[in-house]
Amino acid sequence: MAEFDYDLCVIGAGSGGVRAARIAAGHGARVAICEESRVGGTCVIRGCVPKKLLSYAAHYHEDFEDAAGFGWRVGDIEFSWPTLIGAVHRELDRLEGIYRRLLDGSGVTLLEGRGTLDGPQAVRIGERTVTAEKVLLAVGGWPWVPEFPGAEHVITSNEAFHLEQLPPRVVVVGGGYIACEFASIFNGLGSQVHQVYRGDAVLRGFDHDVRRVVTREMAARGVVFHFETQVTRVDKTGDGLRAQLDDGSVLEADCILYATGRVPNTRGLGLQEAGVEVRADGSVPVDEYARTNVPSVFAVGDVTHRINLTPVALHEGHAFADTQFGGKTRATDHESVASAVFSHPQVGTVGVSEEDAPHHYGEIDVYQSEFRPMRHTLSGNPEKALMKLIVERTGRRVVGLHVVGPDAAEIVQGFAVAVKWGLTKDQFDATIGIHPTSAEELVTLRSPVQGARNSS
Repeated sequence: MAEFDYDLCVIGAGSGGVRAARIAAGHGARVAICEESRVGGTCVIRGCVPKKLLSYAAHYHEDFEDAAGFGWRVGDIEFSWPTLIGAVHRELDRLEGIYRRLLDGSGVTLLEGRGTLDGPQAVRIGERTVTAEKVLLAVGGWPWVPEFPGAEHVITSNEAFHLEQLPPRVVVVGGGYIACEFASIFNGLGSQVHQVYRGDAVLRGFDHDVRRVVTREMAARGVVFHFETQVTRVDKTGDGLRAQLDDGSVLEADCILYATGRVPNTRGLGLQEAGVEVRADGSVPVDEYARTNVPSVFAVGDVTHRINLTPVALHEGHAFADTQFGGKTRATDHESVASAVFSHPQVGTVGVSEEDAPHHYGEIDVYQSEFRPMRHTLSGNPEKALMKLIVERTGRRVVGLHVVGPDAAEIVQGFAVAVKWGLTKDQFDATIGIHPTSAEELVTLRSPVQGARNSS
């Protein structure tokens, strides 16, 4: 008789957990996976997928306006939030069904309920406890809202997908990618949007030109920014909500969405009791092979607080399963991971920013261009795109690439291969561009900007 019920028990059926469970089962392991909510996790159910669908919807009003410059006459335009949200949730139901079938088809046992550690090799789900030789933590993150008077009146990105109607007046609090994406979505769908952020520019940690251009273009679309300030209290009024800011101003709203960060979803998971090290922020430290300080417990995805992106969690889960059950020792390479922000305008980026580059590479050259995309030459839309390359001066390697504008994410996904594998500026220059496209700018930038930066 086997000593354990399972070879692997995964806590959390999001992207990283499902991938790890399926790959491990494919290697012949007996696998169970616990989920207290819906199979698919943050990305599929309450994150990237529904958010991207809303982002698509929010772009249409610009497309209708731009069409006039190309000879189209567009009649009366009407938007229905319930129709959009209904369609989004039908798609999420479809995707969840696919995830469930993938688990079942892989021979993974789904245990529905909250899984918590009951020792280093046991997981409790409700009144049931199962044992496993190895336990994988893949519980992801959860929105964080600070404590302040009236915090019970605000929502997070989780609840944004369940609003019954489009709120006419929205206050978005935060300056990160989630805040910018939802501010852009509500603005594009017709809401009056104010974005409140304690910093001096949105998208902290991104290249400074990316931050500048995104702020400029979002403001041009009608988002009203309140920088270097924060909400001190929220009160419910007869016709909505009132946000008091620390600069003395007041914002009236129908909805206040907090996007002030996410924290690892480890509270009440039984980690300390099982001897698993947990940082002050709730994250679980691991080595390059997803190992915690307890030999039988592993962790992947946002709970480790390394790079909180779905493709990273997928890669980490796959590498864990191959290493532990497939006889292939694999670590996840977290260098030069591309990412996108689906704000309006869109951002795509890979590699280092101009600010960080000198600390890693010494002297650098910066190539960049800001221009009006061709589709706007007839539309009258004043939007300008940004293309930027960071080049290590000695070896001429392209170590950073940043795009702001239409289809930025699609453009950068292809160029990410070049940056990841160390192509040089000379190799970029030797590549013939596709004309006429915005992306060709990245292989036709010939002169560095004046006063190229260095390590001093």
